[in-house]
Amino acid sequence: MQLKNYGLLVLFVLLNTFGFANVGQQFDFVVSKDGSGDFTTVQEAIDAVPHFRKERTTIFIKNGVYKEKLILPSSKNKVSFIGESVENTLITNDDYASKENCFGEEMGTTGSSGFYVFGNDFNAENITFENSAGSVGQAVAVRVTGDRIFFNNCRFLGNQDTLYPQGENSRQYYKNCYIEGTVDFIFGWSTAVFEDCEIFCKAPGYVTAASTLEETPFGFVFLHCKITGNAPAGSVYLGRPWRPYAKTAFIECELSEVIKEEGWHNWGKEEAERKSTYVEYQNTGEGANPKKRVAWAPQLTKEQRANYTLENIFDGWMPGKAFVEKRR
Repeated sequence: MQLKNYGLLVLFVLLNTFGFANVGQQFDFVVSKDGSGDFTTVQEAIDAVPHFRKERTTIFIKNGVYKEKLILPSSKNKVSFIGESVENTLITNDDYASKENCFGEEMGTTGSSGFYVFGNDFNAENITFENSAGSVGQAVAVRVTGDRIFFNNCRFLGNQDTLYPQGENSRQYYKNCYIEGTVDFIFGWSTAVFEDCEIFCKAPGYVTAASTLEETPFGFVFLHCKITGNAPAGSVYLGRPWRPYAKTAFIECELSEVIKEEGWHNWGKEEAERKSTYVEYQNTGEGANPKKRVAWAPQLTKEQRANYTLENIFDGWMPGKAFVEKRR
């Protein structure tokens, strides 16, 4: 899928009109590997954001490969990352779950994360986030705990457990993004909407492993996405329940031949067949086989589909309205 560079066109015009010397006039901080910005690492820019600042802080990240393990703490809200280009602005790390820390202990899945997002109202645009550890088990690129999180035109690269929408009360919106992986590569408790995204399956496995709380009305919702990949035909499940009340919906998506005809797996948990909410609505493509899906994963009615609006899913939060609150 060709990523849509919303916002990048405006940025391109600004940069070509005024030059990179004036980038700082458009953003609060500039990160550049060559030393031409305010900082040479992304974490330095995060560290410079005042704790509990009430206004948005916008960080422009120039093209480059930034091998860092980032932490956006809960005391730093309303932070925006704007990459120079999604193809060439890369934040990468190669930790993985079984890798040992300095005490000889395994890092674990959470410990493998390359970027921890604890702050609320974080936005990112035109950036690639990668875990480059390879096929070594769980290896998280981004773990998101904060609320009201918006990723626009970003890429998430990895294998198993690439993207971890972790926060139980977290609302997250992914627009025009590319997410790849092998097993459970979108997993966690959060309410997350993926709209107009490409989900790329690299090997036989599972797209999602939701662990939605029983009282949370929505888990993972895919709207108008393309599920593609180079995995063998009929080798990928749409999801399996990490926890019994897992909720996942694929609505008006294009499902390629990589998707298994039965669609969903119960992870060996019979109770999940009664408690989980796995639904689809008017999907298309070779992987869309409503008549062959497991009996406990129904198709939505038109009336049920009407409940899956952003305002309803996010309980009143409308992502994107405050994405560019400040670009000085």
